[in-house]
Amino acid sequence: MEYKDYYKTLGVDRSAKEEDIKRAYRKLALQYHPDRNPGNKQAEEKFKEINEAYQVLSDTEKRQRYDMLGESYNRYQQRGGTPENFNWEDWFTQTPTGRGNVRVDVGDLGDIFGSGDFSDFFSRIFGGMQDMRTSSTTRQAARPTPYQYEIEISLLEAYQGTIWRGEIDGRRLEVKIPPGAQTGTKVRVAEAISSGPQSPKTDLYLLIKVKNDPRFERKGADLYTDAAMDLYTAVLGGEVTIPTLSGNVVLTVPPGTQPGQIIRLKGRGMPQIKKPDQHGDLLARAKVTIPKLLTPEQRNLFLKLAGRN
Repeated sequence: MEYKDYYKTLGVDRSAKEEDIKRAYRKLALQYHPDRNPGNKQAEEKFKEINEAYQVLSDTEKRQRYDMLGESYNRYQQRGGTPENFNWEDWFTQTPTGRGNVRVDVGDLGDIFGSGDFSDFFSRIFGGMQDMRTSSTTRQAARPTPYQYEIEISLLEAYQGTIWRGEIDGRRLEVKIPPGAQTGTKVRVAEAISSGPQSPKTDLYLLIKVKNDPRFERKGADLYTDAAMDLYTAVLGGEVTIPTLSGNVVLTVPPGTQPGQIIRLKGRGMPQIKKPDQHGDLLARAKVTIPKLLTPEQRNLFLKLAGRN
């Protein structure tokens, strides 16, 4: 039987913390999920391997047993041993009825993602462990792990709120994205994932990524934009038109405005995600254009202002 390196499968160190393992799993699961790779058998197999590795390394008892097996197997290999001669039976788990080599329906990751066909290595080493736990622990282990799916929306959609439409696990979904969503916001869809009528359902979390908008820079609920103006408007004052997410507005420029100076438009920023009636501010940065070509008359006027003639 072949020894499986679950740490290598997830691309983490053996000393990796729980959050590192979870982060690596989510990234790989998203990359190789069948919804993103329809008809790709290699991706499907990779997805099963990733789920199997996570099933072991995310479980304290399984991980401890796996680490002990790994140390024993490595010492055996260092002495020149080969996989086919390693005494695997010392590590096989059994059900209370005494039957070994049990292939179990684990009831969490495998069932949820339609990849319950765990390897022979997993079934023999960890198959009976589910029956060794107390009933409360077993119920906890059987609780489905939520699934995360990344979606992209525009900054305008984040400002107004939107409806995301898509198909996951064969189910067409329409999910309301609230105004004020930002990159990292999670929207929960209860019991959206299941591999079959007899499989437990798990929650889906849509992980929001807000695309950049070249007109704005976002900092929390505040938005920054450039207010382009010529030198004369900056010096004498005047009006310029600037964009907002609810349409263009006329900005009053006070006399003597300096390049880079901030002019605040209160309440013109992003809505607060939990308080959509409250908005951040829009901060306009003065971007002053210096004329490159001057008429003789203009040059003389500037020279007079500078006291050079």
